[in-house]
Amino acid sequence: MATAEEALIKKSADIYRSILHDGTDNTTQWRHGAPPTFDSVNQLFEEGRTKEWPKGSLEEVVQNAIKSWDMEISHKIRLQDFKTINPDKFKLIVNGRKGLSGEEILELGSYNALLKSSLPKEFQCYKADEETFESSHDAFLSALPRGFAWEVLSVYSGPPVISFKFRHWGFFEGPFKGHAPTGEKVEFLGLGVLQVDESLRAEEVEIYYDPAELFGGLLKEPLISPSQSESEDNTVNVAAAAHGCPFSK
Repeated sequence: MATAEEALIKKSADIYRSILHDGTDNTTQWRHGAPPTFDSVNQLFEEGRTKEWPKGSLEEVVQNAIKSWDMEISHKIRLQDFKTINPDKFKLIVNGRKGLSGEEILELGSYNALLKSSLPKEFQCYKADEETFESSHDAFLSALPRGFAWEVLSVYSGPPVISFKFRHWGFFEGPFKGHAPTGEKVEFLGLGVLQVDESLRAEEVEIYYDPAELFGGLLKEPLISPSQSESEDNTVNVAAAAHGCPFSK
């Protein structure tokens, strides 16, 4: 007989697999007019992942859950269309800072939410307070035109409080904030805690990581000339618009 945790894991696997592969109803409002496609980042994920979790395992469930949540934040414009979170309770807490609500994250964008900093501005590698949803996504999708893949490395506890370790990576092949691309892989590791309700919707997500691991790669090269940067930005942005969200497979 299956344990209560095993039954919950199976239910969550069914829910998140449905969100990832079956789409949503016709009333969903998409930021770019239609559901995203993930061909480039799918390939990046398949070629670069270090773990291949069994279907229906807790690790696969957690991986799909976070990817689905980030897909909705990046591509849906109304909280009422979200299937992965409890909008009345949801909070995102990054590196111990004050939690952000679903509405706040929709306004900021996932990059700005993850990269907000309490450091004085002169010490900030990236000034999230000066970026919009659109400008932040343009900056990172231009720098990482093949996408920004994400995988679960370990899961330490099952629902309703799930703790896990993750890896985030991409290839720096376009300019970032005036810095020339290196063509090298950039990545960082982190830890997370995901709390879900009885309907398996996220109520709270805590993420802990070192942003310096990411920016060390993105700011490695010297600044390029404004005219060169602008030309490369325009070229890469057209291609980047077709890619999916940073986490999604």
